[in-house]
Amino acid sequence: MVPVPQARSPIDWQALPPLPYRRTPRPTAQMTAFIQSELRRASCPRPLPVSGRAQLQVDVAVLIGEDHVVRATIPRAIDCPTVEQYAAGLVISYARGNLVPRFVSPGNWYRAVLLFDWVE
Repeated sequence: MVPVPQARSPIDWQALPPLPYRRTPRPTAQMTAFIQSELRRASCPRPLPVSGRAQLQVDVAVLIGEDHVVRATIPRAIDCPTVEQYAAGLVISYARGNLVPRFVSPGNWYRAVLLFDWVE
């Protein structure tokens, strides 16, 4: 039997510059609770707790248009599509009116990082 090659992302996540927020957004307790419920409901892989806390990082590639508005988002696969899409939507909301124009080059891709953190 021939082993199946692992799928690799065409996005070089480390090379993407961070999305330049004016005010760095933080997920609310309600957002984190939704993430936890989706992880359970969809039987998604759960992060291993460290010192009683669990953290889930979701990276999202973000394309900025000529008008400094988000034109596309691509969440990094974490084997939980609902959470991936929710995170991509949050990034669009977080970016609205919250980017530093002089640090944004229209037509370029950036990386947004969302960190959901909770007590286990």
